Amino acid sequence: MRAAITGRVGRDARKRIEKAKNKSTKPFGAGRDPKTAASGLDDVLNSFGWQTQIAQAELFAKWADVVGDLNAANSNPENLSQGILTVRCKSTAWATQLKLMQAEILNQVKQKFSSLEIENIKFIGPQAPSWKKGQRSVPGRGPRDTYG
Repeated sequence: MRAAITGRVGRDARKRIEKAKNKSTKPFGAGRDPKTAASGLDDVLNSFGWQTQIAQAELFAKWADVVGDLNAANSNPENLSQGILTVRCKSTAWATQLKLMQAEILNQVKQKFSSLEIENIKFIGPQAPSWKKGQRSVPGRGPRDTYG
């Protein structure tokens, strides 16, 4: 009655109106259309920004398709940051061999995984063993032999 006379809606009436608006859960209403699982998954990936991580994991998993089986058996992609893909090779000879093929490999990666925006590939050899053993190791340069 008060709303009809004064033109203002009371607090309780406002709550009832809002509740009625939010209660419109009709089974065939707007926004209730069925979605495929793929589109739902795409929405989740987009909302969390996981597209680049998925593409990077796909590159690492399909490394053999990019460089071939023999080269993939002797090298593994290790890191991707700031447009540089770091690949660890089993030996320095394999690292040198893949450096010679770097332009071809980079073209393949850019074709198949263009969303990653890779600008360069860095091929590195195996890590040298650590000669620092025990609590009483002597500081300094250590052995001067090279591993690479």
